[in-house]
Amino acid sequence: MASGEMFDKAETLALRGKLIGPTCRLFFPNDPIKMVRAHGQYMYNEAGEKYLDCINNVAHVGHCHPDVVAAASKQMETINTNSRFLHDNLVAYAQRLAATLPPSLSVFYFVNSGSEANDLAVQLARRYTGNYDVMVMDNGYHGTTALLMDISPYKFKQADSSGKKDWVHVVPAPCTYRKIFEEDNIDLGKAYADEVKKQLGNLKASGKMIAAFLAESLQSCGGQVIPPEGYFQRVIEHVHQAGGVFIADEVQVGFGRVGSSFWAFQLQHGFVPDVVTMGKPMGNGHPLACVVTTAAIASSSSIEYFNTFGGNPVSCAVGLAVLDVLEKEELLKNAKIVGAHLIATLHKLQSRHPIIGDIRGTGLFIGVELVLDRETKEPATAEAQHVIVRLKDERVLLSTDGPARNVLKFKPPMCFTKADADFVTTKLEHILTDIENIGRHGTSDSGIESGIKEPDVSLPGIQENHHSGRKKQRRMADVGHQAKDDFSSINWISHDLASQPQVSNIVK
Repeated sequence: MASGEMFDKAETLALRGKLIGPTCRLFFPNDPIKMVRAHGQYMYNEAGEKYLDCINNVAHVGHCHPDVVAAASKQMETINTNSRFLHDNLVAYAQRLAATLPPSLSVFYFVNSGSEANDLAVQLARRYTGNYDVMVMDNGYHGTTALLMDISPYKFKQADSSGKKDWVHVVPAPCTYRKIFEEDNIDLGKAYADEVKKQLGNLKASGKMIAAFLAESLQSCGGQVIPPEGYFQRVIEHVHQAGGVFIADEVQVGFGRVGSSFWAFQLQHGFVPDVVTMGKPMGNGHPLACVVTTAAIASSSSIEYFNTFGGNPVSCAVGLAVLDVLEKEELLKNAKIVGAHLIATLHKLQSRHPIIGDIRGTGLFIGVELVLDRETKEPATAEAQHVIVRLKDERVLLSTDGPARNVLKFKPPMCFTKADADFVTTKLEHILTDIENIGRHGTSDSGIESGIKEPDVSLPGIQENHHSGRKKQRRMADVGHQAKDDFSSINWISHDLASQPQVSNIVK
């Protein structure tokens, strides 16, 4: 066994099956990977095989960064207690974060997860406005508490038609590729914002008002959606006029991932939300999250907020170390340069492979949408899942998401290099070529006969395309040993696929 292992892989898997809840799903359940160590943008299994990590936006400055590890260890040797005692780390960290934000966002609440942060943000909005309803974007995901599951279409759409509560209001995701408007050459930022204005007007006519408009600054689980310029600026005006506040969810995309700015909401020039939530990359794997808001919103309630572990000295030491590494290693600059290189390389692939319908992103937040037909934009769901399994066999870790699970998403650690980008795109091109050869000749490069595997129509977003695309989907081959993997169960991040009714409400 490898150093640090307590059990061999088979025993670990058996114990997990016996002791861990069945809705806590594994990546690649038919052939799971047992990871035993990691460093930078690489992870290693028990056999010492190295995997290039293209999706881990939690290990933000790189897995097991020595500076972060040292900061945690040093502080743990000294004291770790709760925030009811004075400690410099708490205020020093808040001060550092404040320097990255607009001046109006000046009051911090430290918590342990993005779910806690978004839950608290909605509570603050309700107390400040006196309203209850919440408006969200379609396919949005905001966390795992009961409240957040209710306001995350990515989750509640997997339930039956009663999944959406009557106090939750959903507006179209501002996607520029699958736009909902027939007109060409329109201002998409204004057009999508007008949809929000229209819904707010309908609510007012029915006697309802919203407490908050909650949106991911860049939609991740919804398929790497980049809002058009001008969208948030207009939406916040409509929301304020309707008596609500704007909450920007930066849990997945903050801390410089976009390269050109520290926060993704800053891509919308001049836009300043009322509340910002942050999490995942904040502690580089340590449970650390936060809500920041205005003094007016923070002072609107006299109810004490206490979080046992939120803002403890160790967590704040870790957070400070992450900020130091981002600055010292110029990782925002790296994200901008490497991200631009990756996007340019992917565009070259797109010119040679018609299955690539769209490439969208900024910095090291990139989506590649696969389609069966560029004109109809029919999702290439089975092909996308095939790509993920093949990449895994090539020791590259990538995932899919979006309503049809057909968007390859890149969210690697920020130390990702141009060489890493070239490595994964070379592997990706070979796989796409293989898929195209299967479509033409029924065989892969290695001559393996193709099989038939159709998508499970119970996957969210697939039903409307299933019958029309049945013949096209049949060109998808299950090449070699990866055919044993049911594509509907290998999706990396979406462990809660509705194709398995007994786990249709799995918590992500």
